[in-house]
Amino acid sequence: MANTATSSQRLSLPVVMSFASTALPIAAIGLVMAVYLPRFFAAQLGLSLLAVGSAFTIVRLIDMALDPMLGMAMDRTQSRFGRYRPWLVLGAPIVMAASYMLFMAKPGITEGYLIGWLLVLYVGISILTLAQAAWAASLATDYHDRSRVYGVIQAVGVVGAVLILLLPLALGPKGTGANGVHAMGWFCIILLPITVALCSFVTPERINPETDRERATLADYWDLVRRPEMARLIFADLFMALGPGTTAALYLFFFHDARGYSTSQTGVLLVFFIAAGLLGSMFWGWLAQKIGKHRAIITAAVAYAFTQSALMIIPPATMSLAIPGMMSVGFVSSAFILIVRAMVADVADEVRLETGKERVGLLYALVTTTQKIGTAITVGISFWVLDIVGYNAAEGAVNTPEAIRGLELCYVFAPIIFVFFGGAAFIGWKLDATRHAEVRRQLDERDALAAQAALLGSVSGVSLVTDTPH
Repeated sequence: MANTATSSQRLSLPVVMSFASTALPIAAIGLVMAVYLPRFFAAQLGLSLLAVGSAFTIVRLIDMALDPMLGMAMDRTQSRFGRYRPWLVLGAPIVMAASYMLFMAKPGITEGYLIGWLLVLYVGISILTLAQAAWAASLATDYHDRSRVYGVIQAVGVVGAVLILLLPLALGPKGTGANGVHAMGWFCIILLPITVALCSFVTPERINPETDRERATLADYWDLVRRPEMARLIFADLFMALGPGTTAALYLFFFHDARGYSTSQTGVLLVFFIAAGLLGSMFWGWLAQKIGKHRAIITAAVAYAFTQSALMIIPPATMSLAIPGMMSVGFVSSAFILIVRAMVADVADEVRLETGKERVGLLYALVTTTQKIGTAITVGISFWVLDIVGYNAAEGAVNTPEAIRGLELCYVFAPIIFVFFGGAAFIGWKLDATRHAEVRRQLDERDALAAQAALLGSVSGVSLVTDTPH
């Protein structure tokens, strides 16, 4: 049942953990989609690199146009179950069906099949991620508590990613190739309804009293894009998606073919990379509370350049050095999505104060769209560049030194440039803890007056009915 919040409250850890539980399957699916599925379709199912890259690009370009419409629809939703809870429940079966059709796909599928089911999967993931992000913004209203809540969500997502990586390793020889992808698929399909049910039954939903009936339009969409704070966040989110997105698409190719690690070793390295994000999400959430969100993300961008560059210094096939190297990159890169999402919630408060309109869903649609653009560009362009330099992704193929060098340059140095641009967007950021505290003070006062007026109106209505002669 939806609840109305009239003041900023610190959420209890059990509520936060229950709410964040949906990040387990969402993060697991996202990791498999970014790292394992492209190689699965190219190496196991017989599709060409160009076909796989084109399919992911086409789907992302189509899907990203849906996010603003989904965001507006969520902000318009009114039900006795809440505003965002029904959408979270709706997204689960869509993702489950598409996951089955993609993870269990057999050799001989066409590019059309891949495009169709990828589109369904991305639509479902969009519904889940938008609903969770917007719900979190209305659930945690304090500047520092938001860093904590989004940090927990990120940490739970890391646990899901680690579990999905450990699954094929735990299966041993049966977890390699297509069997490993199938096992990952069943893991996500089974876990998703359990976590969505836990979140839906345990977590309260707060709806601001004076904005229950506000309607968003396309004009509102462009007004939000033009806001200086939101324009910075959109720019930064895009470039910080381009950086890690490039490494995700090329990870298996880079470590297996360019650096000489076995398939099982690449899985182990990825486990350490993702696991480091668990510590990283807690650290960056803490640091954001200490020095401010914008300073924390600038710090992370600079640190990313050092940790990513160090991967080229590590000698090939040296696990003892590659493990700490990958952990350092995972630790740093966990800051980007976490802090940006918390900052969007702060902007949403400022928008509501200035306009009197609830635009949380639409604001998060803007940054999820940039994530999709980033993924589309990285998969499509990276695979296209590898195709140009003559890199062959087929299982057991022998590549030229030039092709390997092109792979290394794409993996290591392109992400650093992207992330640097993203971090630079936060120089001179104005919506800090002091400014947000004033925004929340004014919002809380206005919400209290609106709730009081609504209560008096209902009491007056009862009195009129009681005093009316029969």
